[in-house]
Amino acid sequence: MANKTKQAVDWFIGKASGPAGYRRNLLGNSSRNRSGATIGKMFFFRYDPKLKKKLPVYDIWPLVFPIEPYSDGFLGLNMHYLNGGERSALLGKLTEFANNKRFDETTRLSLSYDLLQASKSLATLSRPCIKRYLYGHVRTPFVEITADEWDKVIELPIEFFVYNR
Repeated sequence: MANKTKQAVDWFIGKASGPAGYRRNLLGNSSRNRSGATIGKMFFFRYDPKLKKKLPVYDIWPLVFPIEPYSDGFLGLNMHYLNGGERSALLGKLTEFANNKRFDETTRLSLSYDLLQASKSLATLSRPCIKRYLYGHVRTPFVEITADEWDKVIELPIEFFVYNR
């Protein structure tokens, strides 16, 4: 097991056991639950895509940084669409846009689609994980992941991809 993944799993053991247990623990912690997604924060939630029958693959447990609001949802970066090294690289670049260096519950990223596209390296890293989410298809509360946990959570194998054939 890679060192970063082992550290993440060790941290995770304190929260719950296994991906399903982790999901239950996060969803059951009402202090983390939010009714909506805030731009620049990280959220975990269950999602049932509107066009799931047409999508070749989709993640029903996204781990997302919302980057642009819409009246019916938001555009976000789902970290699960990247491998571990890509997740770490993107997170490292994104933290340059943090509103503070405390990396706690007050920290958020100042992000937008235009900002991501303005940098060639950010555009390349983020392209596979930019996804559109509709509020009407979110099936759980939004569970906020605070900035002090971002580096750990991105290493956890909690994605759940559905493949259409």
